[in-house]
Amino acid sequence: MRVSRTTGRALALVVFTGAVSLPAAVPAGATTGAPEPALLADLNHDGHVTPADAQATGDEAIFLPNLDDSRRRCRVDPADLDALGAEADARLAACNDAADAVVNGEDDAADLARLRLRAMPGVSEGATGELSVDAAGADKIRVFARRDGGGFRPLLPEGGGRISAAELRQGLELGVEGRDVVRDANGWDGRVTITLTVKDGASRSVAEVRMREAPLLLQNDLQPAVEVVAGKPGRGSGTPPSVEVPEPRDWGSFSKTLRKATRQAGLADPRFISGTSGWWRDIWWQDIFEPTTASMPAPGGTRTMRILVRSGNVFTAPGQDGQLQATPRPLARLIFRDLRGPGVGVVQQFTVSRRDVITDMRNATGNVESLPPYDSHPQGRLVYGTGQVRQPDPAFVRLLTGMGQGLQQPVVLDTDWLLVGHVDETMHVVRARNQRGWTLMVADPRLAVNLLRKAKAAGDGKAQLFTGTASAEQPTVDAVLANSELMADNEKAAGHIDEQIAVMLAETKLRASELVRVPVLFHRADPDGQLMRAYTSGVPNGLSMNAHEFAAPDPHGPVIRGRDIFRQATETALAAQDVRVRWVEDYSWAHVIGGEVHCATNALRDTRSATPWWAADRRRQESS
Repeated sequence: MRVSRTTGRALALVVFTGAVSLPAAVPAGATTGAPEPALLADLNHDGHVTPADAQATGDEAIFLPNLDDSRRRCRVDPADLDALGAEADARLAACNDAADAVVNGEDDAADLARLRLRAMPGVSEGATGELSVDAAGADKIRVFARRDGGGFRPLLPEGGGRISAAELRQGLELGVEGRDVVRDANGWDGRVTITLTVKDGASRSVAEVRMREAPLLLQNDLQPAVEVVAGKPGRGSGTPPSVEVPEPRDWGSFSKTLRKATRQAGLADPRFISGTSGWWRDIWWQDIFEPTTASMPAPGGTRTMRILVRSGNVFTAPGQDGQLQATPRPLARLIFRDLRGPGVGVVQQFTVSRRDVITDMRNATGNVESLPPYDSHPQGRLVYGTGQVRQPDPAFVRLLTGMGQGLQQPVVLDTDWLLVGHVDETMHVVRARNQRGWTLMVADPRLAVNLLRKAKAAGDGKAQLFTGTASAEQPTVDAVLANSELMADNEKAAGHIDEQIAVMLAETKLRASELVRVPVLFHRADPDGQLMRAYTSGVPNGLSMNAHEFAAPDPHGPVIRGRDIFRQATETALAAQDVRVRWVEDYSWAHVIGGEVHCATNALRDTRSATPWWAADRRRQESS
């Protein structure tokens, strides 16, 4: 048997293997030399399939998880949005371009990774070809063939993978789509082996090509936002006119200042989306999905698909019969209605079970963040929070850690001490004037207390916090400092943040002197004092609109001689890193119910400047 292989990573690709005799006896006078088939794939990752790929020493060819909705054929019934249980969610997630054996227009065709069966003009009229996929990947991909000079038609699994003698002689163009994402790398790592078997008389020959599904990679906050989304109050499409809808919590001030901030950053106005009839008061758009991208080489550059990873939240809601029922977070169903479409897909994975609300908050995607590229992590890293007492749903965590296929290794922080329990409550990536170009902005309760002490020492102890808000509590600097319980809470919070910082410094090799510290006061949020939340608005819990513009929640600190001293300290600290703060009024809309600007918004970002993951991954493997 003659074998031709690439010289790259062991078993990365078999371009073709030569002829082998079938066990049956060869009739007298019959030829024993089988033609040599070849499956050509884009192994050099230049976006084209050419004969040069047969000599390539690159990695596996790449295909996309084809989960978008190119022709917007997936419909969301208004009744789905408020339905109890998980039936509607399963139905919504099951609709995508890979759910059928149809290439849904030119955009869908562009999402197919191409293979070419090299023409074999010497085969006989009785020759047959059969395409197959290894057992691990058999249900993970679909293969189409461009036949009769027309469009793509299903070849595998529909069609049985059969290729005619005429097609073997002429050659054949194939298209490959992924039917799902990698959900657990221990079960399937995204790799498939496609085999072509050609039988011609007594001869049999095979060709193989190995392919890899593009991983889902998190965007990062240094990448510029191209679309900002947020919630707004509304009746919802299914609300009867007789049903009274509660008044919004100062959404007007929030939307006005957020819109001003995005315009100042040169962005389009935010897209404010109304919720459903029963759930519009769930305003936390950061918490219902995490944007990722999957990309592959393509003619003219890179083909990128956005995949929105739905949160792992499951609420417990009463039905009309009063019985409680586990229901995936209804607000997240809006991403199927309002964001899924051409180039945008949605995936979900969670355990549908009744759970307490505080533990379930760990499954929100506000608890999922990322670090930009650095050192030996060219695609950055995943960051999420957990704890000894309250942990995210293991099924959701498997999806998060599997989707990057090892390219964004996780950093895990302790968020057990926080009521909401999200990593975005205490830290935020910002650009920096250091060698790597970024650092961490961290909430600093000790800094906040020290600013108050300086104000008191300067004779400004009567200045008040929370002026200009609807808060019934507007304590003076003196009163805050005299509150021993509050002071103890802040020292305790500072200790927890110290522990988080220690983990981040160890993992990133940042120096403590590089951190950007901003003032935030914390207080206990439960009678036992075990869980905490931000007392003043959590400044790091804002929205990076681009590397130089940060939309922060207005802290409403003490105003002394016309300046909010918490604002001033934040502006000065970020200006040193060439970051400008745009203040957003979220006190009534978000802060008093446990969140901030970041929690109440989400953003799709421009990832085009990132180093292609396949190139970075190859360099990483070569260096290791």
